[in-house]
Formats: sequence, C-alpha cells, structure tokens
Amino acid sequence: MKNTSGNKARARGRLSVREFDLKFERGEDISGFLDFKKAVVVKRVNVDFPVWMIKRLDDEALKLNVSRQAIIKMWIHEHLAHPAAHKHL
Repeated sequence: MKNTSGNKARARGRLSVREFDLKFERGEDISGFLDFKKAVVVKRVNVDFPVWMIKRLDDEALKLNVSRQAIIKMWIHEHLAHPAAHKHL
C-alpha cells in the first residue's frame, strides 16, 4: 500500500486538517497538536457607537462581505500599523 500524505503526516506526529477536525469533533485531546507559543491573547472590550456610525460600519462591512467586528478590527489595525498615514487624527 502506498504511503499517502496523510499517513506521512501521522508518522511525523502531525495530522491532516480533516483528521484534526474529526478528533476535535469526537472530543479527543488535540492539545498535543497545538503550538501554544503562537497563540494570540485576546481581550474583549466594549465600545459604544452612535446609531449613524453603526449604520455606516454595517454598510462598509456589507460591501466587503465581512462582519461589523471585522471591519472595525481592520480599520483599527490599519491606523495602528501605519500611524504616519493618519496624522490628521
């Protein structure tokens, strides 16, 4: 029998995406296949926006086919990553 890429991955202690998903869905321990050194810590914040701003955010998100949260994150990232381009703020 030929050794498929999935079998090679298993031999190296790695899983295919499908195998990983199946283990996760069965409730098996998948922690051995995760690299926690690359984990991103996320902190939840609440921000209040006026209704007109929510409408504009939703319109832009719809144009880009992303969620409201995604458009907010993208724009904040853009401004933080390139502060010189946004000196007017």
